[in-house]
Amino acid sequence: MIEFKPVKSEKTVISIRLDSNTLKEIDELSGKTDISRNELIVQCIDFALKHLKQ
Repeated sequence: MIEFKPVKSEKTVISIRLDSNTLKEIDELSGKTDISRNELIVQCIDFALKHLKQ
């Protein structure tokens, strides 16, 4: 049996400024997907970084 070992990932608190229409879209999508605004933004950033053409 595989043993579960919880790991705490390091996170840093930041602030960002968004256009009010962008924030409205984020909040609507967050509600539709039932995840927090923060988690949605994190997932969007992760997706963008993974698919960024360098």
